[in-house]
Amino acid sequence: MPLALVSDIHGSDTALAAVVVELERLGVERVVCLGDAVQGGDEPREVLDRLAELGWPVVLGNADAFLLEVPSDSPEPITQGQLEKREWTLAQLEPSQLDQIRSFVPTLDIELDDGLMLRAFHGSPRSYDDVLLPETPDAQVEHLLGGSGVDILAGGHTHMQWTRYVDGALFVNPGSVRDEGSFAIVTGGSVEFRRTPWQNGS
Repeated sequence: MPLALVSDIHGSDTALAAVVVELERLGVERVVCLGDAVQGGDEPREVLDRLAELGWPVVLGNADAFLLEVPSDSPEPITQGQLEKREWTLAQLEPSQLDQIRSFVPTLDIELDDGLMLRAFHGSPRSYDDVLLPETPDAQVEHLLGGSGVDILAGGHTHMQWTRYVDGALFVNPGSVRDEGSFAIVTGGSVEFRRTPWQNGS
């Protein structure tokens, strides 16, 4: 059974709905979300409601954690616009939905049907703030991802679809649902990147 990887929905239920329709068309029923589900868009309530209905496991991303608490040691400057969007988002959410965000886990290990193990996270298994890019030097990638002991590493955060072998494991970033309707499908030890067009109604 294939596993779909989605990430960085950032409060766009319109984009998420389009991806869900495509996954249903493809017959993919097993899905994990790699974080940053809620903050940043205009449909945070709708995204959380849909994720709860779908029952997908969700990894905690930096933007999700930002809703729960403004960090004092953010690796990037926090803008006034981000703080204002945070306050708006919090005003849209019910207490039960904040509890839903609190239930997101930093990392998640998933056993695939063929016996392979996948580790899901947002930035890296060490921190949701870690940035991994296609041009990141091998030594830095090895530092953050090496020695995992799993077959597949799945992370988001940078909104870019890319893959690389790291210390015997296949690293996969599925891209951003919000940006391009991007997601990835893992079948065995292989990965297929896909994009689903969607219309931004805002």
